[in-house]
Amino acid sequence: MDGRGGRRNPYELTEESPVYVISVAAQLSGLHPQTLRQYDRLGLVSPDRTAGRGRRYSSRDIELLREVQRLSQDEGINLAGIKRIIELENQVTALRQRVAELQHAVEGAAATIQQREAAVHASYRRDLVPYQDVQQAGALVVWRPKKRSE
Repeated sequence: MDGRGGRRNPYELTEESPVYVISVAAQLSGLHPQTLRQYDRLGLVSPDRTAGRGRRYSSRDIELLREVQRLSQDEGINLAGIKRIIELENQVTALRQRVAELQHAVEGAAATIQQREAAVHASYRRDLVPYQDVQQAGALVVWRPKKRSE
């Protein structure tokens, strides 16, 4: 299934498709294969596995490996810090998705309420009650209570 609720072609390649063996992933990311194994053990980048337990990396995994390397080398962040950054980024992505889902649900509920309100207004029987459009009435009425006689 794809993100829109339809069936996805099993032969369609996406950025999540696990296609690269560890040697190719290492070459594409500029890292040593042993570094990729260490990142997998630490849970920084977890590639898919084949039936024979071989690692298969996706394009998204390659980008993540490059980001881990950049954070480590350029920013001087240790691997535990990088793992936390990745977890927080994943959390933010999930929360953004949830906000979009809730926003869509609220918009749908608002449209339903407007339809129901319109149906209620359309069902009013104006022949039973004198109807005067308030916006068109120009008269001003002043109410003064009657004085009580004692």
